[in-house]
Amino acid sequence: MQKINTERGSMTKERKITLNAEKRKVIADQFQSFYEDKVKDKLVQAKEQYDLIREKAKEQIEKVVRFHQPQEDVDTIRRMIQKYSSSGGDLFHDNCFYVQMPTTKVDDNGKEYQTDEEINVRFDMGRKFARAYYRDELRAKGLNPDYNLSIDNDYSKRNPKYYNDESAVNKFLGWSTSSNDDKSITTPRMKWEEDFKLWVIGTSYCHSRNFKVDENTFNFFKMYVQSADNVIKEHEQMYSYVEGKMKTLRLGLKSYRTFDQAKALADKVGVVLNETMLNESSSLALSIYSPENLASLLEDKEVLTRDQKIAIARQQMAQNSLN
Repeated sequence: MQKINTERGSMTKERKITLNAEKRKVIADQFQSFYEDKVKDKLVQAKEQYDLIREKAKEQIEKVVRFHQPQEDVDTIRRMIQKYSSSGGDLFHDNCFYVQMPTTKVDDNGKEYQTDEEINVRFDMGRKFARAYYRDELRAKGLNPDYNLSIDNDYSKRNPKYYNDESAVNKFLGWSTSSNDDKSITTPRMKWEEDFKLWVIGTSYCHSRNFKVDENTFNFFKMYVQSADNVIKEHEQMYSYVEGKMKTLRLGLKSYRTFDQAKALADKVGVVLNETMLNESSSLALSIYSPENLASLLEDKEVLTRDQKIAIARQQMAQNSLN
């Protein structure tokens, strides 16, 4: 319906904003940010906790390794390698270690037996962990760090968008490289690979080295591994919470025809939403692809990111408002 106002004897019509796919996405993004802000502190805290324990774990693993493999032994093998090449021994610069602790267990017949409990202590970065740890950075680049969570372990749901998201995320994180890549750029994966390594006696096979530790040390490393798992867990829980809300919201937005309906919902929920956000989105799109800016984007030069394009558009809009 159209609202009719009478002012000074004239009839004026106040037109309501009709929603389309672009406007619905702008509105949905506002709701998503609102729900993420409610729970993202848990992921932030999990990352901070991991960072703190990681620094202590570096110190602790170096003590363990050097107790079992003193530096003078490493130096001796290095001299032997220099003298006898591969026949002189094996050294490897590693960030992967196994620690073990003797323990007593009971079998199905109630008989006690001695065994070793072990933990894999790693200082590189797994893919699930990377998507959780660098989630904000990925989203800032317009990438989707949640693509794997969206299929909920049902790999039949993988579609072209899934693979495109996977490829783009792996490219940013450093798991997908090519000879054309800018070698001056340090990817997150490269950064973590080089962050901490120790020279160990042995080959590159991490599991071939098991360092015995006492119970306190073993429990500390168990806590370190758990802190990394917590980062992954908080990412999964945040996605589950937000996506649950967004599924319901998207269904509602599909039925809404005007901005007023979405605004009424936003006011009830507590989401900040106004017409300026819709206008800004449309204005940015128009400004980015104005003749001047489009010509600039089509030049043979470095491809601009989405953020850079938006920055150009906003600068152009600011200049136009001053003219």
